[in-house]
Amino acid sequence: MALHYIGGLEEFPEGDRKIIEVKGRSIGIFHLSDKLHAVLNYCPHQGAQLCEGMITPWVHSSRPGQFEYEKEGEIIKCPWHGWEYDIRTGCLIVEGKIRTKTYDITVETFDLSLDKGKVYIDL
Repeated sequence: MALHYIGGLEEFPEGDRKIIEVKGRSIGIFHLSDKLHAVLNYCPHQGAQLCEGMITPWVHSSRPGQFEYEKEGEIIKCPWHGWEYDIRTGCLIVEGKIRTKTYDITVETFDLSLDKGKVYIDL
């Protein structure tokens, strides 16, 4: 594994996603409220470009007519068949044994208040 520079911190605004190419791999970079997360842009189900899917909360129900929302903005839904993955872990929401590849992100900050820093991905 090696660190690869992917841009300045200001290029990844909070709440946004950016799909990049690194060493021949398409990877989605997601800036959730606490940090950057990297997910392989490939759904293990049938190979769709996962990171182009809709970002949603996890919706579940403990009984009919009652819906609960969790993980707001942390779930990526495959655009082909609707499989849902946790952006933080890459795990399929319903069955945690299936997952997509995630990568570690390192941010070298110069001034966090100004969103200045360099962002690296570990491939």
